[in-house]
Amino acid sequence: MMDMIITPFTKYGLVMAFLIVGVVMYISGLVSKLTNKRIAGSAIAIIIGLILAYIGGVVSGTGKGGIANIPLFSGISVMGGSMLRDYCIISTAFGARMSEIKKAGAAGIISLFVGVISAYIVGVIIAIMFGYSDAASAATIGAGAVTFIVGPVTGAAVGASSEVVALSIAAGVVKSILVMILTPFVAKPVGLNNPKSAMVYGGLMGTTSGTAAGLAATDARLVPYGAMTATFYTGLGCLLCPSVLFLITKAILG
Repeated sequence: MMDMIITPFTKYGLVMAFLIVGVVMYISGLVSKLTNKRIAGSAIAIIIGLILAYIGGVVSGTGKGGIANIPLFSGISVMGGSMLRDYCIISTAFGARMSEIKKAGAAGIISLFVGVISAYIVGVIIAIMFGYSDAASAATIGAGAVTFIVGPVTGAAVGASSEVVALSIAAGVVKSILVMILTPFVAKPVGLNNPKSAMVYGGLMGTTSGTAAGLAATDARLVPYGAMTATFYTGLGCLLCPSVLFLITKAILG
């Protein structure tokens, strides 16, 4: 009987992956309610995912591949692979319209460039501090500090190693979690209480998932405005990081 239950999920790994993600999201939502939604369910889900990845690496004994190394959960590697990642990039940017970003005004446009460039610079500095002094590695980790989508896109474009690409994704995930958790706490001090400030905040922070979840925990009415500029943030990062910012980094680092 047990084989009859397990075999379909082993054979159709992606189905199992969707089931696991659904269960994790459901549990995360319940935990979020216990905090009165001050901590977004998405942030809790990411933390659970990291824990599961660690457990998978320990159980398999490889330290790599996370929970996907366990045959029953092999579909996770497909769901988390480059195919669906690239689909997310396309789907995120697909609905963006220049007419929409104009609604944010000059402040929204400036915030996009300030947000992308400042995050990139911080990421590059941290990369250099940890010994990644070549331009490709530093640029990829810097791009990861922009978002966990921009990091691997930049890494693939400039020829960074898989290890560095993984670090860039980790940097972006950490940023996303921090934005999710801290947004409700900084909202009042920074005046995050109206559509225009939400647009500027989305442009400065980027990380659409983090901004949307953080604003949802602050004031659900602000989510569409913050998500609007955050969507363009990812697209702008994918444009600037592998090109202009990488060339500047290469000129400085050699």
